[in-house]
Amino acid sequence: MNIQSAFNSGVEGFQKATESATQAASDIAHIAHDHAAEFHVDDNDVTDEKSASDDTPNLNQSLVELKVAEHQAKASAHVIKTADEALGTLLDVSI
Repeated sequence: MNIQSAFNSGVEGFQKATESATQAASDIAHIAHDHAAEFHVDDNDVTDEKSASDDTPNLNQSLVELKVAEHQAKASAHVIKTADEALGTLLDVSI
């Protein structure tokens, strides 16, 4: 087993998870901003110009992608931790 390769895989996975989480969070913020802009106040009545269900699939997908990114980051952190422990064990054995 190549410890450096395991570290690299963990770091690469963590970077991808960060990028995915950033994109999903951006999408969620964009949907929320667009949805808030759809409402307007007219004579103290709030009216909805467009159905809220129009953005629901995109919002749901973005929320799922955010959760997937969280799990990917946790898994990648576990890979890094395991590689670190393996390296520590190898150093202990060789001393």
